[in-house]
Amino acid sequence: MRSYSFHGGVHPPEYKELTENCAFEIIPLPEEIILPLSQHLGKEASPQVKKGEDVIPGQLVAKAEGFISAPVHTSVAGKVISLGKELTSSGFPKDSIVIKSNGAVEAQKLLLPQLNPETISPDEIRTRVAEAGIVGQGGAAFPTSVKLSPPKDKVIDVVILNGCECEPYLTRDYRLMIERPDDLISGFKLIMKALGVKRGVIGIENNKPDVIKLLSEKIKHEENLEVISLKTKYPQGAEKMLIKAVTGKEVPPGKLPMDVGAVIQNMMLAQLFRISERQLQFTMRL
Repeated sequence: MRSYSFHGGVHPPEYKELTENCAFEIIPLPEEIILPLSQHLGKEASPQVKKGEDVIPGQLVAKAEGFISAPVHTSVAGKVISLGKELTSSGFPKDSIVIKSNGAVEAQKLLLPQLNPETISPDEIRTRVAEAGIVGQGGAAFPTSVKLSPPKDKVIDVVILNGCECEPYLTRDYRLMIERPDDLISGFKLIMKALGVKRGVIGIENNKPDVIKLLSEKIKHEENLEVISLKTKYPQGAEKMLIKAVTGKEVPPGKLPMDVGAVIQNMMLAQLFRISERQLQFTMRL
């Protein structure tokens, strides 16, 4: 299979062998969690719980405030012990909700109405994405529902699922593709449906031949999906470089991928769109 790329780039030592064969594990429940109200680009979410209130996994604890904003949900069962400024991983204090876990391992209650993945409309997909608080994984944490709602004058021709993982050491996306290929493909098709796009491309660096083979086999009967092999180098997974490699188009300075008819989504977001046989459900486990 031919490998595509962009001009330039570097190939630092990968060190993928340190974790590439380590399967996902579920970490023990923490005794306490801190949920910043600003986990996304835009206006911070508004608290919907009070000190002393009991909560269950998946419960909305802060609602979105405006179009570019995202709600916050708790990932544990327990009690709200404080609302105020807390030091976060950013190194700065932010308005947060602190929840003390009660240690209970509870089945997640269905807090969102069931939806049929076969008949769901693009608007319903965007609404569910917004309700679930799904955001991008870049530095801005851009709300995904906004990314799935391009202006009407922006015609999207292709959605690219970013499976490059070009940074040294990182292997999470690799493990997602190996362990959960069906979830990824199902989620990818829902992303395409939300955008009304007929062409979907999964871009994977050629240092992952087993994944390229696996996903190529999984989509062999999907006429609107394709897997493209990409040269292994940094920053192959950057949006503009990935678009250049896959489509040959260059995103002009100051412009966005949608200006050249493309939308990029990452592997974790596709996984968050996972579906079961009975309902469309978005995973909110942290």
